[in-house]
Amino acid sequence: MTATLKQASGPQYTRILAYGAARGEHAVPNDDLIGPIDSSDEWIRQRTGIVTRVRADKETDAVDLAAIAGAEAIEKSGIPASDIDLVIVATISNPRQSPSVSAIVADRVGANPAAAYDMNAACAGYAYAIAQADALIRSGAAHYALVIGAEKLSDVVDPTDRSISFLLGDGAGAAVVGPSETPGIAPAVWGSDGSKSEVVAMNGTLTQFRDGEVPWPTLRQEGPAVFRWAVWEMAKVAREALDVAGIEASDLAAFIPHQANMRIIDEFAKQLKLPETTVIARDIETTGNTSAASIPLASHRLMAEHPELSGGLALQIGFGAGLVFAAQVVVLP
Repeated sequence: MTATLKQASGPQYTRILAYGAARGEHAVPNDDLIGPIDSSDEWIRQRTGIVTRVRADKETDAVDLAAIAGAEAIEKSGIPASDIDLVIVATISNPRQSPSVSAIVADRVGANPAAAYDMNAACAGYAYAIAQADALIRSGAAHYALVIGAEKLSDVVDPTDRSISFLLGDGAGAAVVGPSETPGIAPAVWGSDGSKSEVVAMNGTLTQFRDGEVPWPTLRQEGPAVFRWAVWEMAKVAREALDVAGIEASDLAAFIPHQANMRIIDEFAKQLKLPETTVIARDIETTGNTSAASIPLASHRLMAEHPELSGGLALQIGFGAGLVFAAQVVVLP
């Protein structure tokens, strides 16, 4: 007789219960960065929409930012930290290769011994992690998940790099995901195009740095190529995410794209033909581009400034390094 394995099953639906956030301690205006790139405040504002970006103290790392954001999200959710049995941190900023940021954060927020892992999908990381949390809870593998996007990008900035140095900031955004009686997270439309991986990438490896072959690796990008890809290809992904969610752009209460560049955000809105009633997240103006942290940070600020959006539909889309992308529609907490 062959034994039959048991297989877990969970709730039919999930939703985001609350957001949390942590931003770098310092607001860095454009004027502080223009010297090394021979630029101006006006040039940066026109090209990116950024007025200031937040950057963290030298002593603050991505783990610290993630723990602060995660603790706020748990407190606002009303779920005991001990009930969080899954922690996913999306980051490219782990100050050490191991241990994972997520395991340390799980312990700091009181969720020990939750399952915990980090994931690297760069600017799409948070959207990837939300999709995974949704699937794992619905499968019965977890009950409540803490999802965090956390970055300290100021550690990987070359202040003389005119393509990206003025864009990047530090911060962490978090969300608690749990079961729901009604649909709260639509299927993700996600993917990648590794054939163009060098368009946004680190300019060296740690082993090359160790061997003295390259200076400290930093992020760099081919700006025009990224802009074209984001505007044209990601608009298609966004429309597909609306289709799989079974809604129209006119149903959206909010649009929360990765905060890469204000010009990209504005062009997105035109491509999607968003109605004037849709609130568009523009956190980049004072936070900068925080990669995996940008969508949850923008969501946190949006809900603080527009509490009337609670219960409304939001389209979120992340895209970036490695040309990895993910989009889904969610119900705002």
